[in-house]
Amino acid sequence: MKIQIIMGSSSDMPVAEKAKAIFEEFGIMYDIKVASAHRTPDVLQNLVEKSDADVFIGIAGLSAALPGTIAAHTIKPVIGVPVSGKVNLDAILSIIQMPPGVPVGAVGLDRGENAALLAIEILAVHDTKLEKKLLQYRKTMRKKALSK
Repeated sequence: MKIQIIMGSSSDMPVAEKAKAIFEEFGIMYDIKVASAHRTPDVLQNLVEKSDADVFIGIAGLSAALPGTIAAHTIKPVIGVPVSGKVNLDAILSIIQMPPGVPVGAVGLDRGENAALLAIEILAVHDTKLEKKLLQYRKTMRKKALSK
């Protein structure tokens, strides 16, 4: 497996679907699980420590402690995706304000697709085929933007 997506709740699935679509377009292996930093911390720790993923994506709203908790259990890259809700700033700040030594990369609110692209960019550092696919993806985005 390359990417482990972990959602704090099954209600985060619409954001995970955005990442899933990108991974399928690029042919990247991924897995999606639900594990809460607060309600099932033991399940989360076990999932992270036993995972063979190269990159983790943590999708969470409200207090959004999930990406930071994932990072506490691995030295592999973790990308946090804050999920919108009644008070969006809480989730955003929780993900970006990590203590020194336990970084979490962050993308914008509900931006599962950007989390997937960032994960692919990380993998592409040592994978020239992925690098070429990313370059082609950017060219296609450019053409779409110019055609409008």
